[in-house]
Amino acid sequence: MPTEVILPKVDMDMATGQISRWFYREGDRIKKGEPLFEIETDKAAMEVDAPASGTLRDVTGAEGVDIAIGAAVAWIYAEGERYEAAPTTGAGKPEAVGPDPDVEVDSGPVTQRDVAVVAGRAEDATQPITASDGSRRGVRATPLARRLAREHGIDLSTLTGRGPCGRIGREEVEEAVAARRSETAPAPASANGPVSSPVSPAPVVERSAEQAPRAAPANPPLNAVWLRQGAGTPVILIHGFGSELASWRPMLSEIADDMPILGIDLPGHGGSVDREASSFEDLVAAVEDTIRAFGIASAHLVGHSLGGAVAVAVAGGIALETRSLLLVAPGGFGPDIDTGFTDGFARASEEPAVRAWLHHLVADPAALSDGFVRATARGRADGRQTLAQTRLAGRLFSNGTQHFDVRRLVGELSMPVKIVVGAEDRVLPARHFTGLPGRIALHIFARTGHMPQIEQRAEVARLLRELAR
Repeated sequence: MPTEVILPKVDMDMATGQISRWFYREGDRIKKGEPLFEIETDKAAMEVDAPASGTLRDVTGAEGVDIAIGAAVAWIYAEGERYEAAPTTGAGKPEAVGPDPDVEVDSGPVTQRDVAVVAGRAEDATQPITASDGSRRGVRATPLARRLAREHGIDLSTLTGRGPCGRIGREEVEEAVAARRSETAPAPASANGPVSSPVSPAPVVERSAEQAPRAAPANPPLNAVWLRQGAGTPVILIHGFGSELASWRPMLSEIADDMPILGIDLPGHGGSVDREASSFEDLVAAVEDTIRAFGIASAHLVGHSLGGAVAVAVAGGIALETRSLLLVAPGGFGPDIDTGFTDGFARASEEPAVRAWLHHLVADPAALSDGFVRATARGRADGRQTLAQTRLAGRLFSNGTQHFDVRRLVGELSMPVKIVVGAEDRVLPARHFTGLPGRIALHIFARTGHMPQIEQRAEVARLLRELAR
């Protein structure tokens, strides 16, 4: 019997959701645990893993349209199950009817036409299908932006988004609503009759800075993404060596929904792979320049490993008012480091090597999902990360030592500081964090390695919530 793929509930108050993109197409073969599609909410974009291995069929969950939580969006046929287009039994479940011969499928993204054909409506597939806000379905927009567009009759295809990949957010829709009102508003009268102006300023949509959605600058120094929108002081996440901002996603579900979160890719990593850094000071300067580009004056900083040392240096500078500092297995607190890991992972590009080094980072390999490992390996497969990180590793570490030290600096900081480490960390030993000033809170977790944000994500999120309060 094929496995049903449903749209999961990723926020407590969700009744419907939207698929922002599929990672696989109709007829593709997939493995259990691999990212299958992405759900987009007002606050975050979350990947949903495949619940089974097999061939993806009956992809009825179109991108960018509202879908009821729990509804089937596709089915996965196991090896040996033959597929027939949209047969149903009982409550609508496709029926497996025997061995399945290999089927050659066309490449290309899942489209409304694909959905119409699979559903047996080929006669409708040639007609352009529009969303309920009147715009073409392919426009990238947050669910909130789509709802506002429907309410005010705004065609999203006429707007230019400022979010990631040109995604339209609430702010762009509100600006369009304000501009429409200014066009239809009567001209002000004077004693001598109506006065017209060749340029009429659009009325400002009243809202406080705390409520305003945060947009990304056009060309920040480093790749940075709002992983979640929200009100209040933002949280800035800085990943460790060999990682990228997406590595924080498993912890997002544990963090308060209203907390705005910005992830930054360090030079030589993720979306910043082409940005070079010749020293630790270059890393710090690049992060500070990125924070300035986003116009952030005050924030809570969270840093892991190398990113923890960078976070300490940023907190000690003048580019940002740091409200609190959460350091997860941070570097720069002792001289030694496992350069076998830094050198080995920097060179790893194939999945077996990536998997082995990722398992070196945790006390229990089961803490890392297959989807997380495969996604990490896919990001390194083209060799660009390995080249950039091999160069960077040679500048930051050698012969088992770190070339930077932030231990003295952290003792001079005035904001609240918490440090989280694993008792079984094989990269940066827990003994590095003894003897720190008493006002710095140290949390050592048993049966935990170098990635407490994954192995103890609920506890790390709790500590962050305490600091943010």
